[in-house]
Amino acid sequence: MFDRKSSGEQAIIVHPEFQQQSASSDLNEFIELVNSAGCSVNGVVSTTRHRPDPATCIGSGKIEELVEMIRETDSDLVLFNFELSPAQERNLEKAACVRVHDRTTLILDIFAQRARSHEGKLQVELAQLRHMSTRLVRGWTHLERQKGGIGLRGPGETQLETDRRLLGHRVRTLRSRLDKLITQRTQGRRSRQRDHVPVVALVGYTNAGKSTLFNTLSGETIYTADQLFATLDPTLRKISTPNHRPFVLADTVGFIQSLPHDLVTAFHSTLDEVREADLLLHIIDDSDPAVSDRIDQVQQVITEIDAADVPQILVYNKIDLSGHAHQVLDARDDRRARIWLSSQRGDGVDALMHLINHHLNDSSKPYRLQLEPAQGQLRATLYEWGVIQSEDNLPEGGWALEVILNEREQAQVAELVVLND
Repeated sequence: MFDRKSSGEQAIIVHPEFQQQSASSDLNEFIELVNSAGCSVNGVVSTTRHRPDPATCIGSGKIEELVEMIRETDSDLVLFNFELSPAQERNLEKAACVRVHDRTTLILDIFAQRARSHEGKLQVELAQLRHMSTRLVRGWTHLERQKGGIGLRGPGETQLETDRRLLGHRVRTLRSRLDKLITQRTQGRRSRQRDHVPVVALVGYTNAGKSTLFNTLSGETIYTADQLFATLDPTLRKISTPNHRPFVLADTVGFIQSLPHDLVTAFHSTLDEVREADLLLHIIDDSDPAVSDRIDQVQQVITEIDAADVPQILVYNKIDLSGHAHQVLDARDDRRARIWLSSQRGDGVDALMHLINHHLNDSSKPYRLQLEPAQGQLRATLYEWGVIQSEDNLPEGGWALEVILNEREQAQVAELVVLND
């Protein structure tokens, strides 16, 4: 174990690139992650190798360079922009005499700092424990096996076995608590589906401006910041399209390149909001130099969570920074609809609302129907759905309505009243 300095953590970043593996994560993005975790970056050690060294990931020469930089800068932490094995972490800590963590551990730490809701905290702790379970041995190398000799023999557990048992118990407890919350979230989602309230989910790379756009569309003031993973806990708000049709807007956690698998698993219930949405607004930072790569990385995560078939609108945000003009390109030639806007200034937001309205009503058709006086509850339901375009009172009582219904609504209303095209 190593003591933390009261003045804050001083970190050295190691950025390895390997020819036989996919391109490593962007260095500038990793520096942003380190800063988001509250660490100061004292230096960067970069290296290019054919493949990772099985024992230390980097070669002996780079380890010497790393140790020298730690000594010169009085750093107390080394962060690898790579996923290390438990053995590699252990060997690097022995060589550097400071704590060593990889990219996954760093992201998990940021999530632990940002989680606010009870569910979010449970999800993050579960992901941390799953990740920690593979690394228990590094803290108990003196107890990896029971030794013989007087005073050392015994039928009991080693400390490592005890820790594994306690950790497994905690994981089962968290899983049980999360299952209850998932059941509650599922019931709420089914209730919205029964009420035919469509869901529009904001997705995108972290720090693309999702929460700012959410505030602009909903009139809310949820927390926003120019930092990675400012939002972890999903936020749902019911708002209406320009023709007064209600829908639920969902703000979700941002994606990132090489998102840890443990996090994807732990946030499964949160990502269900994306998977079961009626429409995705893929928010893109138009000022990001790597905008094309970011789009591909988000699409990859969307595919991994089985949401590739959900309709999308590509929303190029932050045109106030990129200098591009506001414009709207309709979907054609198998391409998604695209819009350029600024959620900060509000440029193009009204046009986005009209696009959302068009997509939600894309499968809708106009109908005429007559309701008897005893069908007041159905009339109220149609008003809740926001589908009534006009209404006239009938001389004999009841109402004549002009409505616009999608396929699900049409099927339900047709069971109760005759629909005329």
